[in-house]
Amino acid sequence: MNRLIDVVTPPRLGRSFRWLLSSSWLTNLGDGLEVAAGPLLIASQTRDPRLVAAALVVQRLPVLLFGLYAGVLADRLDRRRLVIVVNVSRAVVLASLAVTIWAGLVNVVVVLATFFLLGLAETFADATTSTLLPMMVEKRDLGVANARLTAGHLTANHLVGPPIGAALFALGMSVPFVTQAVCVGLGAVLISRIVVPPVERAKGPSKVWAEVAEGFRWLWHHPAVRTLALTVFFFNLTFGAAWSVLVLLAIERLGMGEVGYGLLLTSMAIGGLVGTTAYGWLERHFSLADLMRGGLLIETSTHLILATTTTPSVAAAILFFFGIHEVVWGTTSGSIRQRLVPTIFQGRVGSVSMLAVFGGLVIGGALGGVIAGRWGVTGPFWYAFVGSAVILALIWRELAHIAHQDAAA
Repeated sequence: MNRLIDVVTPPRLGRSFRWLLSSSWLTNLGDGLEVAAGPLLIASQTRDPRLVAAALVVQRLPVLLFGLYAGVLADRLDRRRLVIVVNVSRAVVLASLAVTIWAGLVNVVVVLATFFLLGLAETFADATTSTLLPMMVEKRDLGVANARLTAGHLTANHLVGPPIGAALFALGMSVPFVTQAVCVGLGAVLISRIVVPPVERAKGPSKVWAEVAEGFRWLWHHPAVRTLALTVFFFNLTFGAAWSVLVLLAIERLGMGEVGYGLLLTSMAIGGLVGTTAYGWLERHFSLADLMRGGLLIETSTHLILATTTTPSVAAAILFFFGIHEVVWGTTSGSIRQRLVPTIFQGRVGSVSMLAVFGGLVIGGALGGVIAGRWGVTGPFWYAFVGSAVILALIWRELAHIAHQDAAA
């Protein structure tokens, strides 16, 4: 058992990283329960598609509204304590939801309000947790450490959690949310065990927008980090458009039905697990520039193949490789940012990057709906292919500059 633990979390990463990883995996398992139980709960209260869609919107809305503020707090407050407080708050909200279900008081308004609060708490938790890792792991080990965290997210949040959440919901509507509250609460306990070095913090009264602007300025005047943020934003404009109608492509064009759509997502998640397992080897045998270029070529090709194929197995195969790219790209870009950004700016620069991710997805998703309504279900995939190809051509040389900056760090 000790040998297995050493393989998953090499001793050089430290004991604190093991506590962080355990907390991440456990809270991701709880979130995975919600991935299935949340939509089932809202569907049990209404079949109005606008309200069902609103459940997803209210969970993402806090990132756009409060993501930058979350980054400021992460740079000003005790990061470990902030994650503990936020996770305990999530547990309380989930327990309150379970009580309303048990008492027969749950309704659409209660569910939407709960999802908004959970999204708000998760915004602050994600913005702060990402700043803890570079405080406890050597820069050269950030790639492996991020890959381990991603493996837990994929396994617990996408593969294991959802089917368990659906099964628990069948036992009783409140059961998955009580279980999630326990997972999140235990995650807070595990975070309390980590030890991180003291961080220099801003003095005096907090001026939120001044500090947000300071984070923006630092990012904008650092060419490598700026290019990363812009790349993420523009590629998510194309990715978000295509993925907003992937379910319709699976059902209407590929003829796979709802279950087949789930299998496509499973194929992508399995590819992600392969990517996390192979990341250490890839990092040793390929340059960071080649990893980023190769991954974005896979993403661009994915849009083209999904726009042209009518064969389910071909779609599943390309999504498997896309899953590998998604993990490798996320791990590489996140590790580069963590190596290049000073500790005192980690929260604010990370929140700007998070805003680029979700802003691109939200805008891209809206574009995808408009394009599909005008030119059919394959339209967003053609748009994503052309847009990704143009963006990749423009940043091809800049990716080598990013890799050079990371090597210097």
